[in-house]
Amino acid sequence: MKKYLFLAAILFSVTHAGKAQAQQYFPPDDSLAKENLKQWQGYKFGLLMHWGTYSQWGIVESWSLCPEDEGWCARRGPYASNYDEYKKQYEALQTTFNPTQFNPTKWANAAANAGMKYMIFTTKHHDGFCMFDTKQTDYKVTSDLCPFSTHPKANITAEIFDAFRKKNFWVGAYFSKPDWHSENYWWPYFPPADRNPNYDITKYPQRWQKFKQYTFHQIEELMSDYGSVNILWLDGGWVRPKTAQELEKVRFKNNQDIDMAGISAMARKHQPGILVVDRDVPGKNQNYLTPEQSIPDSLLPYPWETCMTAATSWSWVKNDQYKSSKKLVQTLITVVSRGGNLLLNIAPDANGKWDDTAYARLEEIGEWMKVNGVAIYNTQPMAPWQSGPFAFTRNKNKIYAFYLSPNDSETLPRTFSLPFANSTIKKVTLLGADDITLSHKPSGNNTEFRLPDAYNAPQSLASVIEIECEE
Repeated sequence: MKKYLFLAAILFSVTHAGKAQAQQYFPPDDSLAKENLKQWQGYKFGLLMHWGTYSQWGIVESWSLCPEDEGWCARRGPYASNYDEYKKQYEALQTTFNPTQFNPTKWANAAANAGMKYMIFTTKHHDGFCMFDTKQTDYKVTSDLCPFSTHPKANITAEIFDAFRKKNFWVGAYFSKPDWHSENYWWPYFPPADRNPNYDITKYPQRWQKFKQYTFHQIEELMSDYGSVNILWLDGGWVRPKTAQELEKVRFKNNQDIDMAGISAMARKHQPGILVVDRDVPGKNQNYLTPEQSIPDSLLPYPWETCMTAATSWSWVKNDQYKSSKKLVQTLITVVSRGGNLLLNIAPDANGKWDDTAYARLEEIGEWMKVNGVAIYNTQPMAPWQSGPFAFTRNKNKIYAFYLSPNDSETLPRTFSLPFANSTIKKVTLLGADDITLSHKPSGNNTEFRLPDAYNAPQSLASVIEIECEE
């Protein structure tokens, strides 16, 4: 087995296209965080939820407030032609947000049955609306302005965290570093031009200092008032110190430094060993990397997680098209075979419900995981990671070969070859098929495997072969 272990000579980062490029990775200094990072890497499969007042309009989360372009930031609806009126009506969604069918226990049960092990929830997105009972602003779900504030489950973040912890999940707080509602990020005196502060921080340092304090206090609330939190997942990577070259390309010479070292230290004071994920900001506060909507083309030798939508949108939109269960399972396999975790996003609607299709997908994934999860959890990449339609993982002396069939009608071939030496193989079985063992023999530098003639392989989201080798 040792001959198949991978060796990583350099480190990489991931672009949105899924390409790998050289970059240094800084592991956390905190010893407990290092231990927790290893445990998190074994979990492999998590749930992400984007939810806010925007679900009432069925639009992209937050970005329609940002006047950058007509694509990602497109405004829709009766107020689209007038930015000021659009922003006013968007923020007024607080006064109609009333998700009375909110049932986080149902979500936690479905996620647990699907084999997910951790959960990240959007406590605040870029629009600044808080799904928790912050004391720093009234732009929150527990404000008297929000009809849901009188509901016994009004503190949505607390309810979600509690429900998922009861199912033995790790819980994580997604928190947006930029805040487009805060007068100290987008000062109402000036119109916003893009996602960045609309004033010159060097001219108004006191205003930026107030924003830093506001951010610190909100994160401290999440770290101290909501029970055990395992992951602080920070979005908005443009809020960070800039290099001299980067400053030449921005409207104002703004170093958006919010003192991440101080935030991380505070978070670990309240939550010892918490993982901090300062997305897209290289350094010791990015404990793992998070390629978005993409899978790296090759093995990445540092902790990473693909965050991906189960449908097409991060936020709930009407009649969204969900990926098939087969596509989702094979995505999970591909991610895990390259050393990563999969964080799968499901978006609740304005009533606090998931689409029926989301539940159906999780149920089908769960049935597959009950049989094949041993080949997913706590596994490591196995060279050559993928060969033709097969992907590989390993756990100690066992290799797992996943057959990623290219279409819905194709089943596991009766005979196939894999790039492993036959001499060390002791036993080969098909997971989920009682008493089905495969014969094997050398085939050049590979091994040829064969199913019994009497066995008719059923169609599967992904068939898994367990290859037990000598210690």
